[in-house]
Amino acid sequence: MSAPISVTLNDVKEARARIREFVNLSPCTESPRLSSQLDCKLFLKMENLQRTGAYKDRGAMNAVLSLDDAHKKAGVIAASAGNHAQGLAYAAQRNNVHATIVMPETAPIAKLRGTRQYGADVVLHGNGYDDAFGRATELQKEKGYTFIHAFDDPRVIAGQGTVGLELMEYNPYLEVFVVPIGGGGLAAGMAVALKEVNPSLRIVGVQAENIASMKASLDAGKITSVSGSTIADGIAVGRPGEYTFPIVAKYIDEIVTVTEDEIAQAVLVLLESEKTVTEGSGAAGVAALLSGKISGIAGKSVCVILTGGNIDTTFLKNILARGMARDGRLAKLHVIVPDRPDSLTKIAGMAAAESAHILDVHHGRAFNSAAYRETELELLVETPGPQQTEALLKALVAQGYRATSVDPE
Repeated sequence: MSAPISVTLNDVKEARARIREFVNLSPCTESPRLSSQLDCKLFLKMENLQRTGAYKDRGAMNAVLSLDDAHKKAGVIAASAGNHAQGLAYAAQRNNVHATIVMPETAPIAKLRGTRQYGADVVLHGNGYDDAFGRATELQKEKGYTFIHAFDDPRVIAGQGTVGLELMEYNPYLEVFVVPIGGGGLAAGMAVALKEVNPSLRIVGVQAENIASMKASLDAGKITSVSGSTIADGIAVGRPGEYTFPIVAKYIDEIVTVTEDEIAQAVLVLLESEKTVTEGSGAAGVAALLSGKISGIAGKSVCVILTGGNIDTTFLKNILARGMARDGRLAKLHVIVPDRPDSLTKIAGMAAAESAHILDVHHGRAFNSAAYRETELELLVETPGPQQTEALLKALVAQGYRATSVDPE
């Protein structure tokens, strides 16, 4: 049985006064390009510009500042895939409180490094949040630490709700709010802040299709556990919170889901169009809009929360490469050529004529269909778009080469 509504508008207001000096007033600016594409006025609330790179600073700071001296002296502990870990480590450091964070062994390197840089002791355990949570509760009982949940804590929920208060104060014209949901802390806090002031405001939650626990719970009418994995690790939560679920059930108008490819594409679009780096969970709201999952926004003032930007550079590189491949701007070509010194030079000249940049080349003399006096070139090429890639393939065939492209998965 879920808990009753546990966070009030006054709680959120008190949280804002409490944490004001410790968190950034993140910008909320319009995106002309995406507004034109989506036929609405789209605003981006850039919580990826918080001190630790995510909105989690707010809830963690409010929770730590709300502790009495005895609980602070005991030290704090949490389980987190990364963003709450960094937020709590930062809050503890600023208040001279010892922090222990249990993170899954699969936690992104950037988040692991960031947590340690803020002075927390990091314990790696298990393959996901649930494993880390189990170990954290064991350590809490053994050591007497004060447990601060990543999302299922009224103090944390109230802190996250300060995002909503900022939006109403500085962007009062907004009509639709798009919020990524994992365990529901941000969505619940914002919902209290927004709906208690103006019930006509529309709030849409977004979850990763692979692990949409809040949506499954709402559909079932009770808290439900699911399993799965997603590149949006910040919202990869298999079970909603006892405190967050009833708030979301009362206030959130709808929840939509997005696929892994849609999330990855949104990360790419935000980087190229807005020049801002987001992690998968941070881009989930934009993914929902770009994929047409949210209806009724034409002509509306819409705000998407970019919840975080803590993404590993290697992972970002992979997302960008696959996104460009799906766009037809990155292609892998197999070309059978005579095994002579000038063959690659000729191919490079043809690529240049079609505005194709050869990024990588591999000569294959076995495990292919090339004859003994031939070699297969495997080319990774970047082009302005699929038209240029197709033009290059036709030009190669016209010159007598056997050329094919490899479809992206």
